[in-house]
Amino acid sequence: MKSTRRKFIETSLAAGIGAALPGIITEKEDLIAKYSVLDEILRKPVLKKELFPDPVIIDTLELLRFGNTFLCRVRSKDGAEGISVANNEQMKSLWPVFVNRLQPFFHGKDARSLDTILDEVYVYQSNYKMQNLALWVPLATIEFAILDMLGKISGKSLGQLTGDIHYRDIAVYQANGERGITAEKTIEHLIKEVGETKAKALKFKVGGRMSNNYESPAGRTEKLIPLVRKTFGDKMVIYADSNGSYTTDEAIRIGRIMEDYKIDFYEEPVPFDWYEETKSVADALKVPIAGGEQEPSIHMFRWLIANDALQIVQPDMFYFGGMIRSMKIARMAEAFGKECTPHISGSGLGYLYMMHFVSAIPNAGPYHEFKGFNEELPFTCATSSLSSNDGIVKVPSGPGLGIDIDKAYINKHKTVTR
Repeated sequence: MKSTRRKFIETSLAAGIGAALPGIITEKEDLIAKYSVLDEILRKPVLKKELFPDPVIIDTLELLRFGNTFLCRVRSKDGAEGISVANNEQMKSLWPVFVNRLQPFFHGKDARSLDTILDEVYVYQSNYKMQNLALWVPLATIEFAILDMLGKISGKSLGQLTGDIHYRDIAVYQANGERGITAEKTIEHLIKEVGETKAKALKFKVGGRMSNNYESPAGRTEKLIPLVRKTFGDKMVIYADSNGSYTTDEAIRIGRIMEDYKIDFYEEPVPFDWYEETKSVADALKVPIAGGEQEPSIHMFRWLIANDALQIVQPDMFYFGGMIRSMKIARMAEAFGKECTPHISGSGLGYLYMMHFVSAIPNAGPYHEFKGFNEELPFTCATSSLSSNDGIVKVPSGPGLGIDIDKAYINKHKTVTR
């Protein structure tokens, strides 16, 4: 609790006790108790192994490439198949990690033990030294394909494999990623984008992205925050994303303006790995602090949650290594009354993986990121139009990913080798 120590000191002084030491001990013990709860959550498996009475032995696992589009295809010894679409923007640089560091580990493994496999491959060939996008994007691509295969075997969606279905429809927020233009021009674009999706929530950018308080045009943020609220009114849910633009003092100053205009969350006010500073901003402000898009470590999410540095956690399905690792973060957040509003990568099928994840977490935020659908990938979906209807998108309910990618398109891809 933010106020544990303060309340203790006030009570102690009122009672005439001059020393604050017992309050410090109490706060430390409270933190230890929180870590104990979180560690118990982390020990629990995510994949529902009980759905698979027989082994599912991985026979082949391939990375397929056509231009700068990458697919992962996995097959079991019994002939089951799963496929995933990579984050292509990242994979065009990271495919050697997939082929050389990860692919060899999976042959012959029982896919039912996916929780354990993910722990083991982290250590394999000292892969832990590559923790961040270099490791997690290729590994997420593999995990999604395995989950697709397991879903097709069991007849369950990705959400049903890793949780209970809480949401069959996802309300989206319209994300605008622009900087370097005037506040007025940003508003023009937001009006157009929100008009197309009919979203009841939006997110806009403030600051200059990891810029140490610099932004262009100067003064854009101070002008844009009130202008967004004035334009869209009190009923619109509005989020603001700094992408780590500010020092602590400046983040707090900008946060005060957000409070005045009732912004609904403030994302990454300081650089993502400034953990103590993130907590300082959260302690100083009433606007909820969101973060986690760039966070690569389960252990540091544990710290952020236990120390109340974030009110909203935002693991990215690709950047954080897949559905199972992200589910662990959502579970930890739920235990302490925090929302999970995952970030999505704009490439490939990031939005689809995000929707399956959101469908299976009880503490999902009210609105989720929308960057438009992938119209270049030929696939069909029997259970959802995968289009925004008045700001709502229906989650596919078919097995695995719930889509069928065109076979001719898959066949254009060639196997990537060392």
